Amino acid sequence: MDLHLSIKEIFTAFMVLFAVIDITGSTPIIINLNATGKQAQAGKAALISYAVMITFLFAGDALLQLFNVDISSFAIAGALLLVLAVEMIFSVEIFRNDGPAGSVTIVPVVFPLIAGAGTLTTTLSLRAECHLSNLILAISLNMLLVYLVLRNAYLVERILGKSGVYVLRKFFGIILLAMSVRLFISNLSMLLNSFSR
Repeated sequence: MDLHLSIKEIFTAFMVLFAVIDITGSTPIIINLNATGKQAQAGKAALISYAVMITFLFAGDALLQLFNVDISSFAIAGALLLVLAVEMIFSVEIFRNDGPAGSVTIVPVVFPLIAGAGTLTTTLSLRAECHLSNLILAISLNMLLVYLVLRNAYLVERILGKSGVYVLRKFFGIILLAMSVRLFISNLSMLLNSFSR
């Protein structure tokens, strides 16, 4: 793989992925999972997310075609964030962790929070705009940030206090709700347009 390093491309890809992953906005969810005894393993979550994103970067198009799924249909799956948003806003438990211990690291931390449908579709979109080496570096930097935030989520709770975390949780619940609705509507309209042709 030829290296065509560009600070501009790395920064652009990093900022776009950072906005989509929104790990800082997910901090209240992580704190809530930790408070209920569902510990998310920072290193494992970052490594699995990295592996998923890199794999999807190289094989995403072929994988979706194999299952006869277009990118818009896949992106609609990002509406799973709606469930987490409802949990955050109304303080009700919808996601039940009935898997083996530690499975919370995979669901909901890796998917849909970090390497969800929105992140994966964005990764594919960025491949058309950025050189592969720059995009891989941007993903790597984002996963390093993800690790640091997951590892130190308790510091946010210590700084903000319980009431601050509560307010932050409600606020980001609304943001998450808006993101999931936008992701669903924009991709649903694209899907309907493709059927009408």
